[in-house]
Amino acid sequence: MTKEEKNQFIDSLKEQLNSSNYFYLTDIADLNSEATTNLRRLCFKMNVKLQMVKNTLLQKAMEQTEKDLEPLYEVLKGSTSIMWAEAGNVPAKLIKEFRKKQKQAKPILKGAYVEEMAYVGEDQLDLLVNIKSKNELIGDIIGLLQSPTKNVISALQSSGQTLSGVIKTLSEKPE
Repeated sequence: MTKEEKNQFIDSLKEQLNSSNYFYLTDIADLNSEATTNLRRLCFKMNVKLQMVKNTLLQKAMEQTEKDLEPLYEVLKGSTSIMWAEAGNVPAKLIKEFRKKQKQAKPILKGAYVEEMAYVGEDQLDLLVNIKSKNELIGDIIGLLQSPTKNVISALQSSGQTLSGVIKTLSEKPE
């Protein structure tokens, strides 16, 4: 790779880092070709882009971004790949699902950047799986807002039936 190509790659990475609110740094080394193909298929299915990067180029791109990515510098050792996503918990769910299907310990989560927070280490995976996406939060809020309305409507409907039943019973009662 020439110096000009490296600079272009760094600029491209920098733009992706600036525009993305969610990315995961993982280690997929030592996966055989079949497992790698299965991982890429699962990424495609879950709308996650998987990209292999050189640590030095990634760190240079991270240093040039507007975001505070310094906590992630320490994980830039060995093989590194980036999982780009549109939701914060999708790559974590993908990793968990892949491990179950393939019965492997890979991919290993090295670090993640989700909504202006850096998460470092494999132990953060369960926490990241439980983070709700924007759409999930909106759905929860709508459900909570609809709940009291549904309760009032059902109470009115049931009491209306009860009241009409009482009136009908009283009207049928002989004097």
